[in-house]
Amino acid sequence: MARTRLSKNSFSGGEISPFLIGRGDLKAYENGMATMRNLIIYPTGGVRRRAGLRYVDTALGPARLVSFEFNIEQTYLLVFSDLKLSVYRDGVKEVEIDTPWSESQLALLTWTQSADTLLVVHPDVSPRKITRTSHTEWTVDEWSFYEDDDTGKIYQPYYKFAKDEVTLQASGTSGSITLTASEDVFVENHVGTRMRLAKREVEITAVSSATSATADVKESENLVDTSATKDWEEQTFSAVHGWPVAVVFHQDRLVIGGTRDLPNRLWMSKSSDLFNFDLGEGLDDEAIEFAILSDQVNAIRSLFSSRHLQIFTSGAEWMVSGEPLTPETIQLKRQTRVGAPVDRYVPPRNVDGATLFISRDGQDLREFLYTDMEQAYQSNDLAMLCKHLMNDPVDQDYDSYRRLFYMVMGDGTMGALCVYRAEKISAWSVLETQGAFKNIAVVGQDAYVLVERNGQTLIEVFDDSLSTDGGLFGVDEDGSFIWSGLDHLEGESLKLVADGAVYPDKTVSSGQLTLEREVNSLEAGLAYTHVLEPLPPSPQATGQASQGGRVRLVSLTFRLKDTQALKLDVGRGAKDVPFKRFGSNSVLDSAPEKFTGDLTVRALGWRKNGTESLWRIEQDTPLPFSVMSVVEEMTANV
Repeated sequence: MARTRLSKNSFSGGEISPFLIGRGDLKAYENGMATMRNLIIYPTGGVRRRAGLRYVDTALGPARLVSFEFNIEQTYLLVFSDLKLSVYRDGVKEVEIDTPWSESQLALLTWTQSADTLLVVHPDVSPRKITRTSHTEWTVDEWSFYEDDDTGKIYQPYYKFAKDEVTLQASGTSGSITLTASEDVFVENHVGTRMRLAKREVEITAVSSATSATADVKESENLVDTSATKDWEEQTFSAVHGWPVAVVFHQDRLVIGGTRDLPNRLWMSKSSDLFNFDLGEGLDDEAIEFAILSDQVNAIRSLFSSRHLQIFTSGAEWMVSGEPLTPETIQLKRQTRVGAPVDRYVPPRNVDGATLFISRDGQDLREFLYTDMEQAYQSNDLAMLCKHLMNDPVDQDYDSYRRLFYMVMGDGTMGALCVYRAEKISAWSVLETQGAFKNIAVVGQDAYVLVERNGQTLIEVFDDSLSTDGGLFGVDEDGSFIWSGLDHLEGESLKLVADGAVYPDKTVSSGQLTLEREVNSLEAGLAYTHVLEPLPPSPQATGQASQGGRVRLVSLTFRLKDTQALKLDVGRGAKDVPFKRFGSNSVLDSAPEKFTGDLTVRALGWRKNGTESLWRIEQDTPLPFSVMSVVEEMTANV
């Protein structure tokens, strides 16, 4: 029988699909794991127990989290809920204001920011501008397109939605007039909207029928005449034909993408005049408008400003180029045919120059990356080896400080991708909590999440100093038996760390905990379990001629760093592994020292099933855990 030593010096393969069991020929198999839950992968290859979640506040209900960063010192978390917006600064609510977006509309909210202004659009609600004037002063107003004070003309996009042969006839050339259409045109929602007859604007004041409406001439110049004309248009964005779907700033222009009735159309404002969409004579600084025409209707779902203007549609990805963008130099080219979700907005995010976006079927995380050699974009799938983790993603964000890409799944879990293209690292793990993750927003160096637990919607933030979820940490220099402030965890059994040591679990009653002894510091929160389980050893690694042989694990040697607890199962049930510096009890009376070094554990027993893992770490002890590498010594029956 041959004895083999397998060294896993890196976990940079992350958790990979069970359908790859047996593919020992892959590099990902060598560095991958069968299960990685509630663990974070270092770019250097090791893994650690994820940070706990610190309780921030209880939200008003289901919500959407948005990051607002005015500068490095003035960052805010915006929480959109049913008809409300709550603004948090450093975890403290500063203000709460009314908004027009209902709970059912939150999934399709799209936004972009410039300085102290956030533009927010939704296809069923007129677009809004959220402006910050101070920490506690925020306003929500409708957009106002540029209006010429001399002529009364509003420079907004216009379009003729009716058939080309449909005519309009005005009863007069000034003041209040009656408009008569040759076919059905008018509906009640036209009241308050503008139309153009031969480039002269009128505003609808009343609708008498589908072919007749009353209007006021709004320009200082009168209408050209009272004859029936096919040369007429109506304002593009309205309750009649829908509001913008996507918005972004690019090359000093405001770019708007798609509406309900014009899903594949793009509008760009005048250069340096963001709310002026005057097409003029097509001069370099004037507005630009065009449709995305192809073999299918490509409904615009999101826009992203990067090296080029990137357009993500329901069926393909496009590049808009031009240096600079002008009506003469602009070029539109389709790059890939993946498509983006149509029932929700999952914001594309930039990671090291690549734009990461979700595929339409919710099974891929695509890396939209420009290659100089091909002078085009490619869409590589970063989830190719872990499709079992992808479950209709609903939100995502990137923490550049920790190099972690978070993706909230439809089943309430969250994928954590350690991505580092320079080192060819793309490693996934799964984060779980008691309840369900709903949203993620990275504000500065803080990653905030929205979590649903027991009918509550909670705002929490990852905190490296905590090892529990929904947790709080308090200090009482004089010591205390009673700790309060836990109303959001009423009736829950909590994990406790008192004065640095694990304390027996306690249940919250009346928002507080009563301990048997005085403690000076206390962390209290919900348990979460981290799991680390390897893939079965491949025949190639153990020297077996083929599949089906037996394998016996002889020993494991873990290289640990700053670890205070380890519970290991080598086939006979999970057991606490004692360190030399403290006892083997999982509940300690004093704070254990952090252990750094190599730890060897012996094992017995043959494994006949080639699809079984040889060992498993699974523990919810709220103490630090990090493993840098592991060496497996085993005997194989060849």
